[in-house]
Amino acid sequence: MRYRVVAAAAVILAVVSYAPPRLAFARSGQARPSSQAGAKQAPRAAKPAAKTAVFTVFEASIPEMQAALKSGRTTSHQIVQQYLTRIATYEDLLHAAITVNPRALEEADALDRERAQGHVRGPLHGIPIALKDNIQTTDMPTTGGALAFVGMVPPYEATITKNLRAAGAIIIAKTGMTELANFVANAMPTNYNAVQGYGFNPYDPRRDPRTTADGRPILQTGGSSSGVGTAANFWAGNVGTETSGSILSPSNQNMLAAIKPTVGRISRYGVIPITADQDTAGPMAKYVSDVAVMFGALEGTNPDPKDAATRTCTPPSNHDYTQFLKADGLKGARLGIPRKGVYEPFDPTGGGGRGRGGLNPAQTAVMDEAMAALKAAGATVLDVDIPSMVAKDPNENFSSTGGSSVLHYGMKRDFNTWLASLGPAAPVKSLTELREWNTAHEKMGAIKYGQGQLDASDKIDLEKDKAKYEEDRAKDIRLGGTNGIDAAIKNNNLDALVFPGPGSAGIAAKPGYPTVIVPFGMIPNTPGNVGGRGGRGAAPGGAAPAATPPTGATAPTTAQAAGAPQRQGPPPEPLPPGFDPKPQPFGVGFTAGACSEPTLLRLAYAFEQATKKRTPPPGLR
Repeated sequence: MRYRVVAAAAVILAVVSYAPPRLAFARSGQARPSSQAGAKQAPRAAKPAAKTAVFTVFEASIPEMQAALKSGRTTSHQIVQQYLTRIATYEDLLHAAITVNPRALEEADALDRERAQGHVRGPLHGIPIALKDNIQTTDMPTTGGALAFVGMVPPYEATITKNLRAAGAIIIAKTGMTELANFVANAMPTNYNAVQGYGFNPYDPRRDPRTTADGRPILQTGGSSSGVGTAANFWAGNVGTETSGSILSPSNQNMLAAIKPTVGRISRYGVIPITADQDTAGPMAKYVSDVAVMFGALEGTNPDPKDAATRTCTPPSNHDYTQFLKADGLKGARLGIPRKGVYEPFDPTGGGGRGRGGLNPAQTAVMDEAMAALKAAGATVLDVDIPSMVAKDPNENFSSTGGSSVLHYGMKRDFNTWLASLGPAAPVKSLTELREWNTAHEKMGAIKYGQGQLDASDKIDLEKDKAKYEEDRAKDIRLGGTNGIDAAIKNNNLDALVFPGPGSAGIAAKPGYPTVIVPFGMIPNTPGNVGGRGGRGAAPGGAAPAATPPTGATAPTTAQAAGAPQRQGPPPEPLPPGFDPKPQPFGVGFTAGACSEPTLLRLAYAFEQATKKRTPPPGLR
């Protein structure tokens, strides 16, 4: 059974009351045409006034919206109205929203009044933004996609929700997501949750037609955040969260720009957690300029006393990240291409095996084109090694080291702490109670794919397992950071590493390092077996991607997030004759060490401006 908690009445009312944006003739001093019978006619027909073109939100950037608002060409009310109309038109096809804000138009009116009085809060004033449904709001439920939390309105808002409202943003909706940020079950498809069902990618919003399919999309949306609504022009941008790939993966799949920030740049207070060691929120939008605007607002004006990690990085002047957007920002840049284990398979043992990682031919062609564009824009592009990915010692090799306990330990620690912060509003009081509730409501669809990740987390003993956790955490930082990204950049005097798609997700997530991803190419969609996480492009050599990502949190799409082993499985079930999957997006990621977002934004913006490859989803005009 599919549970929908979308505020459908608000959307329907919005559609019924919709009127095209009013022309600006009154502001020019020209009187409105009179319809009074018998009015005296002028001897000569007046020359018609030039009409101002109607502003449309379709593919509009945040700076373009602000320019239209400033000039009086549109209002925030009209922008919200257009977005609500698009939601009403396409939501049943895409499943992008779990909840739509029934007061969005009222909030737009209030912000329009502020603007009319000369008060503009900043570049997000009157701009509709959506939040992942694990980010707390006190005027809409926060479910995390879990049936146990349906209708749960938390007693306090997330710090980033407050920061966005203070910046003038309109929280128009809560987006779909993979249930509890994809930390319920290994086999759960991305952007599936028990509240809403499956999300669908606007670049091919069809279900998998194979006889073994279970209703999931033929083209994966990425997860655990959703980029569906932003790609389909339901809102200007959205805020996702990531533990390992959950911002980068959906942005890649939906042809979006995004910032996966340094852990600590943005407050996590009031966000349903997996682990504070790796969790972060971050902006997703159609353009780099948009995510830069959103990033400053999300960071806020001061460190959050509720999240000590927000003192990790020094913010730029006025918290303005748009100052780093330079069209010539690639000139003189040194960029590293981590071939071994990322772009090409690599066997660190030298045993002659196929090795780990690597791209398929279509992905390789896209990245070759990207590298040519980087060089043409003035960057020096060189092949480099990430030391921890080429290390012969398996205990010091990022790709072959054993599983880390960090996520399961952190989930047991931080999820229970979060539940306690909700007080009486919490429908369950512990991870154990959530598991019991899910089991009791299995027939309602609470655990369609099981809850193996929750079970494993709940088995953790925070005292007895602490030493193992601390050892694993230190190793994650060493292999991902010190002997990983940091060493590669220092050894080669680089500005950044360039990864295919969301391929930096695994290695950058562990030390909490940032990536900025940019829309770029399209590749064939070659769906894998239904039981796995296929539909995101074939893994190297035609193998289906591994069912479980390296960290257990999300399913990055490229080389299993830089170097994780590829699992050979049976050939995929063929698609029915005549059914042709449509191409899928494939982006380019720029990654560096902690607090390097200004540099990454400079590089990413220059690359975007030099290529301008984003195209909207077909058929959703």
